[in-house]
Amino acid sequence: MMRNVGSSSSSGKGIAAVVGVGPQLGRSVARKFAHEGYTVAILARDLGRLSRVAEEIAREEKAQVFAIRIDCADPRSVREAFEGVLSLGFVEVLVYNAYHSSSSYPSHHPTSFTHIPFQSFQTSISVSVFAAFLCAQQVIPGMMDKGKGTILFSGCSASLNGVAGFSELCCGKFALRALSQCLAREYQAFGIHVAHVIIDGVVGPPSIHFLNLEIYGERRKREELLLVPHTAKRKKHRTERNGRRAIIQYWRSRWRRRR
Repeated sequence: MMRNVGSSSSSGKGIAAVVGVGPQLGRSVARKFAHEGYTVAILARDLGRLSRVAEEIAREEKAQVFAIRIDCADPRSVREAFEGVLSLGFVEVLVYNAYHSSSSYPSHHPTSFTHIPFQSFQTSISVSVFAAFLCAQQVIPGMMDKGKGTILFSGCSASLNGVAGFSELCCGKFALRALSQCLAREYQAFGIHVAHVIIDGVVGPPSIHFLNLEIYGERRKREELLLVPHTAKRKKHRTERNGRRAIIQYWRSRWRRRR
């Protein structure tokens, strides 16, 4: 399903398709392309929320924005969504920013490998790389015909280093990095630029940084918690929790002073 928001564009630029538009990075990327004069297609699962984002960007940037529903875990949904995208015109830019976050095991919390359901692992791989594969296949022929185009895949720390407790995320991100390198080497001669952009940090306001200190500042300690016996884990967890509270309070006070 597709919804059109905003006025028509006459900039002469192609379509910028952004897959995986959430409240932070995806929305900001879509807004930037709209600001630069592109007609933007934003894709995500929740069409209602997506339509509100499209209206916001179209109103602020005076651009044409299309909201298209896509389920990156479903190949049929990906193909149907890109039928809609391609009907808009030449897709000059593809940004793939989708990833899977299990409701049972959120991506920002480590999960013991033996506790990961196979279905959840399979879905994570599908969203991280299978759907990226399909999206790229849909737009590359048109880019080859025009002799130009850009494909950007978003990565993170997990694209480079395996982390205990994050097998789902790391395996998918590793594979996405490999896919981007293969495409870059294969299609460079056709004028198509393919890049894997690694964002090695937390995207969001300072409060998000404070809430995620235990992931980045205390990662090694959290990895160790996954390996110790259950009884020792609970005792050590209490100690670590108190330490994390002190760290968060310290950085909060510094941030407030800067304001």
